[in-house]
Amino acid sequence: MSSPVRIGTRDSALALWQAQHVQGLLKEVGLESVLVPVKSTGDLNLTQPLYEIGVTGVFTKELDVALLNNQIDLAVHSMKDVPTLLPKGLSTAFVPERGSVLDVIVMKSDRLEKGNHVIATSSLRRQAQWLNRYPNDSVVPLRGNVQTRLEKLNKENWHGAIFAQAGLERLNLIPKNTLTLDWMLPAPAQGAIMVIGRTNDSQLLGPLKSLNHATTALCVSAERDFLRTLQGGCSAPIGAWATIDKDKMWFKGCLTDLDGKSHFVVEEVFDINTDDIGHKAAEILLHQKGAGELLNRIKE
Repeated sequence: MSSPVRIGTRDSALALWQAQHVQGLLKEVGLESVLVPVKSTGDLNLTQPLYEIGVTGVFTKELDVALLNNQIDLAVHSMKDVPTLLPKGLSTAFVPERGSVLDVIVMKSDRLEKGNHVIATSSLRRQAQWLNRYPNDSVVPLRGNVQTRLEKLNKENWHGAIFAQAGLERLNLIPKNTLTLDWMLPAPAQGAIMVIGRTNDSQLLGPLKSLNHATTALCVSAERDFLRTLQGGCSAPIGAWATIDKDKMWFKGCLTDLDGKSHFVVEEVFDINTDDIGHKAAEILLHQKGAGELLNRIKE
């Protein structure tokens, strides 16, 4: 391609880090690129919790429109923000190797003392799993980019706030009072970046296939299939994590009530060549007594 590839990105520090990471990967296959920042609905509305905004793809829609309108050539997304069905005319260009999938809690002090705590997060998944483990705590909403949320934590009278470990690591912003929540199941595709292009742009998409990290792509595909089968958007308290060891995929997924009182878990090992692993895992979970009723209640 004679002219630089136009990479669309949100303009937060984390989004720009991810876009610059993709820029570096494009250079490896001989492609020069420029960044084109685009504001998203999720960035412009920082007062409402995400589940109240009621828009599919609050962090991705504007970039996808710019892509379809030929204003950019590629869009870089945090994969956990991307709806499980892409708009018509758009396809995955590649998925780079994933970062950490885990959540962490940043605490005001070096540890959480016994007693009732106030924990900040706007993720219903994090809220539900936290309350399932600590039913006497309370959860308050916290929106904004990573730096804004860290600043709010310092100002407010909260005991801690929950973040994705990958975001803090990428910005080199891990505070000293940070604890990894290895018991909390992440959002499907957490820690992964997704690069999207126009389906008919074979001249660009062709050279990018070599940048796809196969193991990451297989795992996030299973996690997103699990989410799609349960028909949960970003507002549903659904967690999923797939890992590969030789010819096996270990899959763990969960569905949790918003108040944490009901918690359904599926944990299975599949042969790597099994079709529809995420779908099968979701069906196993839904066969547990009460899981289907909970899912219907959450959707309502």
